[in-house]
Amino acid sequence: MTSIKDSKCVLVTGATSGIGRALAQCIARLPSKPCVIAVGRRQERLDELAKEGLETVQLDVEASYDALKKFADEIILKYPNLDSIIFCAGVQHEFNFKGEVDLSNVVSEININYTSVVALISLFLPHLLSLGAQGRKCSIIPVTSGLAIVPAPWVLNYSASKAALHSFSVSLRAQLKNTNVHVMEVIPPLVESELHDAYGTTEKLSRFWMPLEEYTTKTMEGLENGDVYITTGNIQGVFEKFEKGKDELAEQFQKRREEW
Repeated sequence: MTSIKDSKCVLVTGATSGIGRALAQCIARLPSKPCVIAVGRRQERLDELAKEGLETVQLDVEASYDALKKFADEIILKYPNLDSIIFCAGVQHEFNFKGEVDLSNVVSEININYTSVVALISLFLPHLLSLGAQGRKCSIIPVTSGLAIVPAPWVLNYSASKAALHSFSVSLRAQLKNTNVHVMEVIPPLVESELHDAYGTTEKLSRFWMPLEEYTTKTMEGLENGDVYITTGNIQGVFEKFEKGKDELAEQFQKRREEW
């Protein structure tokens, strides 16, 4: 088990809005005073975070692999104490497959929500494993969604991208079981966010969503406790119903593979 309170340096993608921004700000205010690196696309919002004392780096996670590698290499060089990464960057599109579908948005959504996260994990993992071998506890923390467990049909591709990241996280945890690199997963319910602005559903969803401040407080409790899965609201029951036991099975599968 590892706690965000023990982290010396935390990088947060998607830190210019929503959950990513709120978590970056809260972590920076911890009594342990970790270095927090806020990563996002919007420079003006990064400038605001810099005024609060956070380190900031501009990055579009949909960049090429070479650009992501350059970013990772530069971060590791500048922040050798980096021991925790929270992947919050995300986008959400609505699709109706009975009509015309913009496939460029399908591809972009998969790239941002899933492929870029996997790429960045692969790029940072050697550094984290090296720190772990020195006795440092490290964390990889993808932010998925309750829709990874039970999808919403109008955001079917978003749900699928988060389901892919959830599945990947379960398997990665099994692969890293005997290391000091711990995989935690944040699984939000519907939370107050700009994510829904593009499709004009913000006002309607605001009747049902969990306020961002309340959500952040509960999620920080999970991060500080070192919970493997950080679920809140109605997602707690959904997770218990559909996901219980998956980690144990994944570990069994991994053990069998290693015995082949």
